[in-house]
Amino acid sequence: MKIIVLGGGLVGGPMAMDLATDDQFAVTVADRDEQVLNNLAAMADIIPLVADLADPAAVTALVAGYDFVVDAVPGFMGFQTLKAILEAGKNVIDIAFFPEDPFELDALAKEKGVTAIMDCGVFPGMGSALIGRVARKLDQVDTVLTYVGGLPEIRQWPWEYKAVFSPVDVIEEYTRPARYVENGVLVTRPALSDPELIDFHELGTLEAFNTDGLRTLMKTIDAPNMKEKTLRYPGHIEKMAVLRECGFFSGEEIEVGGNKVRPLDVTARLLFPMWKLEEGEGDITVMQIRIEGVRNNQRLRYVYDLCDRYDHDMGVTSMARTTGYTATMALRMVAEGLYTHQGISPPEYMGRQFGCVDYLLKGLADRGIHYRERVEVLS
Repeated sequence: MKIIVLGGGLVGGPMAMDLATDDQFAVTVADRDEQVLNNLAAMADIIPLVADLADPAAVTALVAGYDFVVDAVPGFMGFQTLKAILEAGKNVIDIAFFPEDPFELDALAKEKGVTAIMDCGVFPGMGSALIGRVARKLDQVDTVLTYVGGLPEIRQWPWEYKAVFSPVDVIEEYTRPARYVENGVLVTRPALSDPELIDFHELGTLEAFNTDGLRTLMKTIDAPNMKEKTLRYPGHIEKMAVLRECGFFSGEEIEVGGNKVRPLDVTARLLFPMWKLEEGEGDITVMQIRIEGVRNNQRLRYVYDLCDRYDHDMGVTSMARTTGYTATMALRMVAEGLYTHQGISPPEYMGRQFGCVDYLLKGLADRGIHYRERVEVLS
């Protein structure tokens, strides 16, 4: 099976290397950065392909000769790239996390007869699949609450943060309004709002804030209360809020010394080098999901915990592992015919189908990523 991975960056590269370990796959990575491609080809049996993925028509032509596509482009390119892949009639696993409504492409995907699993990361992604499985088990879902974040193993002033996926998408988390469901009503709040402190056994106290991470769950899960919050080390919220409110994340041009510049471009140029994981530095992915509801007149709470760390032996970040390996296991599941839903398929759809979550969990566990489940009886 010929597979092409679009984007060889922080997550796309590790996904390609994981897929290349399977004899059944011939893996190509397309990226505009030749050095990135050469590095990947030196580490695994991967075919490098220099390509500009910004042109949708070029993407459609590019993927035509492949059996399966993995879309790992930045979020701002995601929707148009996914549409281009669907136009080519290719099954696709997508981790672009674009802001547009993916169901706008559902009719196209069904017309082409393809499976398009989008948002297939850690959350949304594996966490969404777990929520979908619990929703299938319960007679009624009352509350879904998710805390998730990527953190550096070592806290360093001033930011105590490292970007373990596209830094542009990180800034989007601080600016895109957060949508959640409260008492059956859709609520929109600013990003970074409603801070709270949460204690985690492995990491101590972290701070959580509203982000727009529920995405398709707002349409696919019938629960009156749902919220997603991002986790950081304490103090991060205030720093990001100051930058945002002072206009440093603005995409509107301003004049400086007779030149037109976007504050966001200047901020990115300054921050991204400081947010880059240096060689030998590690990261942590932490997530907790709480799902409450009723089954057989008994009120239950399902809790899932994840605390994953950088793989120093392989040199793969935890975020790449927890995001990328979810996607590569989903690809294997489709390739083996275990999941056949045609059309746009958010990860919670996989949770609805018996056996899919167990398949994903086993594949992740084989790669050292372990989700812990506990079920509490509330009444």
